[in-house]
Amino acid sequence: MYIPRITCTNRRLGAKMTNTVRAVGYVAAFGVAGSVILANWLTTRYGFIPVGFGQETTAGTLAAGAALALRDAVQDALGKAGMLIAVIVATALSYFVAAPSIAIASATAFFLAELLNFLIYTPLRNRSRLGDRRWAAAVTSSSIAGAVVDTAVFLGIAFGAAAIMPALLGQLIGKAWATILYLVLGRAVAHHFTKRTTRVGEAVTAR
Repeated sequence: MYIPRITCTNRRLGAKMTNTVRAVGYVAAFGVAGSVILANWLTTRYGFIPVGFGQETTAGTLAAGAALALRDAVQDALGKAGMLIAVIVATALSYFVAAPSIAIASATAFFLAELLNFLIYTPLRNRSRLGDRRWAAAVTSSSIAGAVVDTAVFLGIAFGAAAIMPALLGQLIGKAWATILYLVLGRAVAHHFTKRTTRVGEAVTAR
């Protein structure tokens, strides 16, 4: 989710909106960490589950998909360092709730997917606005690329190379559900920010 830079002639309102963006970033960071931990726990606990269209995937796929989407909001609000810190914390905590092989596979896959995200999402979202078509293209492109890399690496490390192809389609379907939900949420947030910016502009003009 692209968090737009705050520009406001009223310092108090500008500071308030900047704090709001940071708060969104912290919430998203907790969401990323929580999603990674939940994904690892679910996979350790339940293994594989159906995700529709006759396909199965690891039980933590939906949560992992949420993490892949939320990382964009963290990067925009808190920077790349904030994103990496969230993943490191999540990986460390995953050892307490998931099998070590699952935690290691998740950390390796997510870091590689994040490096790919820096190459795809970052340059695209710099030319976009939250909720517009370019933003949707940036989110979709980075999510697809990240999902493929994340899935292949995770399955290969956690379950062996033989598990990659049989479970690949199911993993992608599961993560697609999370990406679709994120796109809908992004448009809703864009609408909210647009209305709020309009009200601020009208208030400044009235003065």
